[in-house]
Amino acid sequence: MPIQNAEIAGLLEEMAELLDIEGANAFRARAYRRAARTIESLPQSAANLLEAGNDLADLPGIGKDLAGKIGEIVRTGRFAALEVEKRAVPAELAALAALPGLGPKRVKLLHDELGVRGPNDLRKAVAAGRVAALRGFGRGIEDKLKAALAKPVAPTRFKLANVEAEAEALLSYLKPALAGGQAIVAGSFRRRKDTVGDLDVLATSNSAKAVGERFVAYDNVDKVLAHGETRSTVVLRSGLQIDLRVVANECFGAALLYFTGSKAHNIALRAIAVDKGLKLNEYGLFDGQKRVAGATEKDVYRALGLAYVPPELREDRGEIDLARRKALPRLVQLEDIRGDLHAHTNWSDGAAPLQAMAAAAQAKGYEYLAITDHSLRMTVAHGLDAKRLAEQIDAIDRVNGSLEGFALLKGVEVDILEDGSLDLADDILSRLDIVVASIHSHFDLPRDQQTRRLVRAVEHPLVAVIGHPTGRLIGEREPLALDFDAVLAAARKVGCALEINAAPPRLDLDDVHAYAAREAGVKLVISTDAHATVSLDWMRFGVDQARRGWIGAGDVVNTVSLADLRRRLKPSRAT
Repeated sequence: MPIQNAEIAGLLEEMAELLDIEGANAFRARAYRRAARTIESLPQSAANLLEAGNDLADLPGIGKDLAGKIGEIVRTGRFAALEVEKRAVPAELAALAALPGLGPKRVKLLHDELGVRGPNDLRKAVAAGRVAALRGFGRGIEDKLKAALAKPVAPTRFKLANVEAEAEALLSYLKPALAGGQAIVAGSFRRRKDTVGDLDVLATSNSAKAVGERFVAYDNVDKVLAHGETRSTVVLRSGLQIDLRVVANECFGAALLYFTGSKAHNIALRAIAVDKGLKLNEYGLFDGQKRVAGATEKDVYRALGLAYVPPELREDRGEIDLARRKALPRLVQLEDIRGDLHAHTNWSDGAAPLQAMAAAAQAKGYEYLAITDHSLRMTVAHGLDAKRLAEQIDAIDRVNGSLEGFALLKGVEVDILEDGSLDLADDILSRLDIVVASIHSHFDLPRDQQTRRLVRAVEHPLVAVIGHPTGRLIGEREPLALDFDAVLAAARKVGCALEINAAPPRLDLDDVHAYAAREAGVKLVISTDAHATVSLDWMRFGVDQARRGWIGAGDVVNTVSLADLRRRLKPSRAT
């Protein structure tokens, strides 16, 4: 089976870490790291893109050289440059750089002075008190390392987009053995959580044995942990554990309900069953020995007197009561989205020109796409000053002159500065259709200061949307310290929308914050933050996140037509 994006990204990230430790040119390491993020976030596999004749050099952050190396990984499963680097720098050192108090330079010093080649060597050096004696370390860093090394390793969680690629590849592989049956991935993946610990795959087939044997023979399997007649467990090369269960048709719905979870939702359902004198488990809903429901999830919910609860809502946050009253919200769907309000082009750090982004958005059936390239402060992204933004406004007008039934909206993603002011003046911002304001720096400000900063941007009369409002990067950067209720109060007062950023590394707002926005009456925008045409496909992840936050189409700005959107954007708070 083709190598998955997460594996490619892991190899590129490992190369970046080793280059940092070696002390190589910082730009080389940065290029590998950026390429890793790009590949990891692709809405389809790099292997499929190459097979379809696409040039990976067209993606943001990937030039000809890196495109060639990624092509080598896809074709051969090997990364020759990394293998060479590992002969110069022990690969285990890369895992040490993330420990508190360390970084590439200190890891290199540990290696050069103490012969540390990995975590076990570091534990011995710390226990012997040799680390504190090193130049630039001291007792404080040694104590931090001792505490960190003593902690149990937290279970690995995988980003939803990466797991989706693994799941789709596996289901496609299993299909020949299903013999007319079906296979579905359950668990937190089906509930569309932003990270997933492992996968539960449920299948039906005329031959459970054939499905199990095909499963453990999968090329991407690294280890087989268990293999039986109806249940098997493997670990893939990416480190993702997958449990397969083959069940009978008559209990498939009950099993799917059980293994989808959440645990709290299932406990609540079992309590309802007990109140009705029934018993609910993974095999069905029973009245004594008689199965009264179980073939489908809807049958089980109906027998319990409940409306069907979409998987994204199954967290025991009030959905049971609404299901009992047949009052569940109609959740937003991908088909409701009429356009994307946050996208970048090659005018800043995107990969595609205006015309290509317009064509890709129009091909998705959209009515509009907002071009929101970065403002000047984002120098690493070739941000636009007022002069270049004015030139882009004219260029968008020219492109729009050639389009029918579709429009590019003139916009910008303007930086929110440390004091909450904006990176561009009002005279240029007032010429735009839409202004998205985002934080890209000073992530560590105290809570009160960070809140005042964001509220000031929310209250700016030309700001329509706050982009990726909490600033998190999943697994890399914690959310900003914010009084989110204060942000919501300001947004509601002035009518500023908050974004659910659909880019897989962000998914910001998260589901809890999105729900809070809905409860506060604050409108949301679901946007991709696309930096290439293929990234427009990320929209589905944003919709998933919105659904987990109980968001309906009426809560989302970009579910309206172009004409309605223009009417909503036209009244300016500047007057």
